[in-house]
Amino acid sequence: MSKKKPLSQGQRRRMRANQDKRLQRKDSGSNAPELQDSSLEPEQLGTVISRFGQHADVETESGQVVRCNIRRNIQSLVTGDKVIVRLAVEMSSTIAGVVEAVHPRFSLLSRPDLYDGIKIIAANIDQILIVSSIVPSFTTQIIDRYLVAAEDTGISPIIVLNKIDLLSDEDRPEVEAALQRYRDIGYQVYQISSHTGQGVDDIKALLNKKVSIFVGQSGVGKSSIINAMMPDAELAIGDVSQNSGLGQHTTTTAKLMHFASGGDLIDSPGVREFALWHLPPERVGECFIEFREYLGTCKFRDCKHKNDPGCAITDAFNDGKIAEDRYKNYHKIIASLNEMRHARQFRASDE
Repeated sequence: MSKKKPLSQGQRRRMRANQDKRLQRKDSGSNAPELQDSSLEPEQLGTVISRFGQHADVETESGQVVRCNIRRNIQSLVTGDKVIVRLAVEMSSTIAGVVEAVHPRFSLLSRPDLYDGIKIIAANIDQILIVSSIVPSFTTQIIDRYLVAAEDTGISPIIVLNKIDLLSDEDRPEVEAALQRYRDIGYQVYQISSHTGQGVDDIKALLNKKVSIFVGQSGVGKSSIINAMMPDAELAIGDVSQNSGLGQHTTTTAKLMHFASGGDLIDSPGVREFALWHLPPERVGECFIEFREYLGTCKFRDCKHKNDPGCAITDAFNDGKIAEDRYKNYHKIIASLNEMRHARQFRASDE
């Protein structure tokens, strides 16, 4: 008897996805019967607090939060979406409403996924707080990736350095200099410690009357900061792995929360690296804000901004008008674009 050919990664992934779908259908059929139009109240406005598979938790204008089915014609629904919802006349089931439609978004945050293409994380955001920290490690490369993502969406970014109570006197000058370079090009930068409370009130003031989202690598302390500002949130806090030095994922789905003083905060799933391979190189350059006045002035239209003769970006760098780490991080991001696209093509061919 011939030996069976082992399943590819793509086949195994599809099998797991089909099993999950069957389980969801089974759960939906036993616990969440389909609500009929005759059993629903008139339409009203709501906000998606969180999304769970085929269901969403929606908050109405009266402050009531209900779990709802999602109409099949709705192609995309994420935390922060403004929706039209109809609640059940009798709240006799775990599913107590139906999302009928989604209002147009004025902003959205998305990231590329090797399997699913562009994945939307949250919608209708006013500002992005890019959280870095001293532990697991402070790196401007990750900050710059998030800044590119923020600039691409047009959502205002704010840089937050957490765990400054762990900053040694030896490392302080280098970290302070790096943060000052961001201030010099126009970014807001804050230093805080969720452990001691230093600077937490400053961040809380920034969030007042705005919809904000925290992004950053796992382990930088996003959940700790939120707990410091919202003691009632009680988000799970992950430690940094002793083996990998990376943070442990503690948030599994984006969730919108309210400040008593006003303003909303979306806590998003942690990502260890914010890939940008969906952006063309030209767009990455535009998202480095200090590059903009030089773009389009290079000698050659296809300039790579590295060793090309007559490159305005390289000349600006050599003249000290562009910081060295920003210049190097730009080229690291450009180099990573092809690597990630190749990885996606490889996975696609495996399916």
